[in-house]
Amino acid sequence: MALSGSNAIGFVWLCVVSFSVAVSGRPATFLDDFRITWSDNHVRQLDGGKGIQLVLDQSSGCGFASKRQYLFGKVSMKIKLVPGDSAGTVTAFYMNSDTDTIRDELDFEFLGNRSGQPYTVQTNIYAHGKGDREQRVNLWFDPAADFHTYSIFWSHKLIIFAVDEIPIRVYRNHEEKGIPYPKQQPMGVYSTLWEADDWATRGGLEKIDWKRAPFYAYYKDFDIEGCPVPGPAACPSNPSNWWEGAAYQALTPVQARNYRWVRVNHMIYDYCTDKFRYPVTPPECVAGI
Repeated sequence: MALSGSNAIGFVWLCVVSFSVAVSGRPATFLDDFRITWSDNHVRQLDGGKGIQLVLDQSSGCGFASKRQYLFGKVSMKIKLVPGDSAGTVTAFYMNSDTDTIRDELDFEFLGNRSGQPYTVQTNIYAHGKGDREQRVNLWFDPAADFHTYSIFWSHKLIIFAVDEIPIRVYRNHEEKGIPYPKQQPMGVYSTLWEADDWATRGGLEKIDWKRAPFYAYYKDFDIEGCPVPGPAACPSNPSNWWEGAAYQALTPVQARNYRWVRVNHMIYDYCTDKFRYPVTPPECVAGI
């Protein structure tokens, strides 16, 4: 079974899989592990179900979700985003507890652009129902020209959003300081392609050009490694799961260097430094990574 991620991650996973049998692995095809949740005639299977195409037109957007929920692990997808003038479109890839008042959620939202402008990815984290933790990064490549890997790593200690294994967002567990951290509720894996031109591109200044519709996004290599819920009760707390290993409780020196590079050169918004919204710096920003 092929695995996404670095060689080191793949090696560790292979070493522990023999005694972490409850861990879910990559499905053979899209429908093995996912279901269409919205506008099934706008989700098209490709290459025998190994990939899919999402379609957005004036009649509808679309979306899909995992058939199961998971506690901890790593979720990755290779995505090729909407090309050309994609202003007003949003392609989202996220995990969600599917609860209302105390929702946990980990979001990638890819905000469409006018041709020639950078593609922006917004990340957000909801923990125990509290969100509004947005960060935005301009991608340093054209994400519509080819597939790139987007992943969410989630352990008891750390959450990492990564692009081609380069961390762009880190959120550490600081529950000892009274800061909420998502670890009690399982989350499903979701993705959508939809129209949001009231806010998505330059704060809603750039509207969607429906003459360019339909808009397409492509996905392949769906990879979920985590503890399925319902499933063996011991899996989420099993210290032998690779994502709970000592090597994954902090960024490696290379990851830390890449993370600083992203933040210095490509971050365009961080709620932690938004004094208009937060005159008092949020506690998780002070606690650091």
